Amino acid sequence: MKANNPSSHTTGRAPASLAILALVAAGPFACDTGQPPSVGPAQSALTAPPLGAAASFRVLGGSTVTNTGATTVSGDLGVAPGLAITGFPPGLVLGGVMHAGDATALDAQNDVTAAYIVLAGNACAHDLTGQDLGGLTLTQGVYCFSSSAQLTGKLVLDAQGDPSAVFIFQIGSSLTTASGASVVFTNGGQDCAAFWQIGSSATLGTDTVFAGSMLALTSITLDTRASVSGRALARNGAVTMDTNHVFAGACADTGSDAGVGGGDAGVGGSDAGVGGSGGTGGSGGCGAGPSGGCGAG
Repeated sequence: MKANNPSSHTTGRAPASLAILALVAAGPFACDTGQPPSVGPAQSALTAPPLGAAASFRVLGGSTVTNTGATTVSGDLGVAPGLAITGFPPGLVLGGVMHAGDATALDAQNDVTAAYIVLAGNACAHDLTGQDLGGLTLTQGVYCFSSSAQLTGKLVLDAQGDPSAVFIFQIGSSLTTASGASVVFTNGGQDCAAFWQIGSSATLGTDTVFAGSMLALTSITLDTRASVSGRALARNGAVTMDTNHVFAGACADTGSDAGVGGGDAGVGGSDAGVGGSGGTGGSGGCGAGPSGGCGAG
């Protein structure tokens, strides 16, 4: 029997060519560039979890709240079920009330727990386990770490022109930032729409400029001059502060590389999240930068 000579036949060539073209066309979509992916339509409907009674708190501890130095907290500060708040004064609570184990603080803790559970229940879209957050630019979505997370340098959260863009970080154990680290927003991002669900404890290094609401299962430590445009909410352990600024930027329909200003937070500075050199407080607000002070209100 004579073997067929493929070169003498034209039938079958078209399907083979089409298959090759299909593979070539699909190639770019299969490439892994190593860059954080943009969030697709599947996550465009993300919403911020309600904080309930905890919304007015900038700092809330489970066991104790302690402070050293000239810390300013613009909003409520409390502890529950513990009772001890120390270091105020010299620390100041501006435009808020201290709640030491009272019904308001207990209600706030219950709502922190509820929000923590909601945050942990979101499906992870982008697994960043083993990556340093520093140097990344992320769009809205749910990002997860199976264990600890580290921030060295600057993390940019890009809302892509959507002031309602939500950023959720699920961290299996601890969150640690290096000295001078920062979280900044661009293109309309806002601190009230960034949430950090932390499986154990968070430690912000000296002069860190942080943004978003931290909900930690255990404790939160703010090293010297670290600032938070958002919240430090510890469910079971202590919140420990040392010459810090904790405040909130206003949730408006504007934003820039300098973060979100207004309200108690004030506006100013460079790419240091919110604030800068002093800020212009609404009710005695505070700038977030290393030289950020408090406005007179």
